Amino acid sequence: MINFKKVRYKNLLSSGNKFTEIQLDKHQTTLILGDNGAGKSTLLDALCFGLYGKGFRNLKKDLLINSVNGGGLIVVVEFSIGKKQYKVIRGAKPNKFELYVNDVLVNQDATVRDYQEHLEKNILKMSYRSFTQVAILGSANFTPFMQLRAVERRKLVEDLLDISIFSTMGDILKKKISNHTVEVRENNHEIELLEERINGLNEQLNALRENRDAKISKYENTVNETQENINNLLGEIDEKTENVVEKKSTISDKDTKEDRLKQSVDMEARLEDARRKAVKDIEFYENNDDCPTCKQGLDSEHKKKHIKEKEDKIAEIKEAVSKLELQTEELNDRIQEINGIQDEITQIQKEIGILQTEVVSNQKFVQKIQKEIAELKAEGNGNGDVSERINDSEDKLDILHAKKETLTENGHYYEIAQVLLRDQGVRQKIIKQYVPIMNKLINKYLAQLEFYVGFELNEKFEETIKSRFRDVFKYDNFSQGEKMRIDLALLFTWRAVARMKNSVNTNLLILDEVFDSSLDSQGTDDFLKLLNTLTEKTNAFIISHKGETLYDKFNDVIRFEKYKNFSRIAE
Repeated sequence: MINFKKVRYKNLLSSGNKFTEIQLDKHQTTLILGDNGAGKSTLLDALCFGLYGKGFRNLKKDLLINSVNGGGLIVVVEFSIGKKQYKVIRGAKPNKFELYVNDVLVNQDATVRDYQEHLEKNILKMSYRSFTQVAILGSANFTPFMQLRAVERRKLVEDLLDISIFSTMGDILKKKISNHTVEVRENNHEIELLEERINGLNEQLNALRENRDAKISKYENTVNETQENINNLLGEIDEKTENVVEKKSTISDKDTKEDRLKQSVDMEARLEDARRKAVKDIEFYENNDDCPTCKQGLDSEHKKKHIKEKEDKIAEIKEAVSKLELQTEELNDRIQEINGIQDEITQIQKEIGILQTEVVSNQKFVQKIQKEIAELKAEGNGNGDVSERINDSEDKLDILHAKKETLTENGHYYEIAQVLLRDQGVRQKIIKQYVPIMNKLINKYLAQLEFYVGFELNEKFEETIKSRFRDVFKYDNFSQGEKMRIDLALLFTWRAVARMKNSVNTNLLILDEVFDSSLDSQGTDDFLKLLNTLTEKTNAFIISHKGETLYDKFNDVIRFEKYKNFSRIAE
């Protein structure tokens, strides 16, 4: 049982920066009074926000923060379960979420979502929906059980009976069945592939045995033909090599001719320099009468003598140049001839390279064929790996068939589990046992509220209501006051069931403006009588604005008021 002890909050809705603290386990019945807007119902939002991170009213988180202070929202909820003391601290602007067990902070390494899930599933063991159906009956953002859809009704009752685990198990089973289906399909596919592989290997083995000699003969003929082609290529290479050697022998004077050509060109250049110098000397003697060195005059005989010598020298040079030009022409012709032969040699060498590449390629092909011949002969002698591959595949096939049997057996178990976990399975049987108890409790509480009708829920949680001297009715046929009596009866029924199952059992009960909306004075008196007859530990808080008329009917009274635009508990 969850025993709520205390809630403290500040900067929540209209509450200010000073903590508002309410003791939750001090009195059996507590009346909370105040004018409209004084902050009476903030208690509901504080508990829901502290425990579940969202208010009781349908407001976004930012709208729960006091609009004047604009931050610093803090809610502290203290409760105990057995001997363990718990404290939840949750805030906004800045965000804060801490969970303490016996004053020790629970590890916060997980995400906020996982931290919240730990609080709900492992500690409270109560969802937001269950909490707001079992502990709270409010006028704001509350959907009575009778106005829930069939699926939501069933989910709530499963939580109360602590059988929602079967829904979780059902979800897990669905995933397991889905994975099992995939695994079966993959296993069958692998079996088919292996069987095809084994058949193919057997066919291959038979074909190898039948055609081995023919293949070997064919391969050997291919080797002979290829070797003959290699020999022809080698012969062609030898011929071309001899041709290269022969052509190289015809150009053995290449270096000599090139040296002589260079010498001739150099000699021709030197002769040309001498000729230009002689021409320059002749021009000097023809144009000058004095020696430029000694400044003495040059007689005509002396000038004629030197001019004659220079002219003779020029004539000798021209004759020598003419011979050199003839020699150079002959050398150039020979060198061009040598270069042509050299080009032919280069082309032949390229052809030899191509032939050699072809020879290497043919030799590799021969090696490959010879290797295949050796493998065929080895297979013929029982050394091939086809039989080994067949044996390996058959071993794997045996493993897959064994796995298939296991999967088939597991599938049978999954089918049984699926039958047990479906709506008509175990849950239905448990619900079927509790429905009469629920109906008995509902009618008991309706009678205590002096609303004498026959109320019955079926296993689908559809209601049938029979009134004395009237026909069968539905929930919507009744007035608001009568609906409220039904809602209260259901609320106490769910609390009684939770107490039986120890599932979402709690000491806390908060009723928001129950007396102010639908219950008349007689209904109020009947409800209070019922509340005071409860034998279980219950701390009921009744929020109302009826005022002093209810003072003497409660063990304690808390009044809220507005002070300087902030809500507080009046002294």
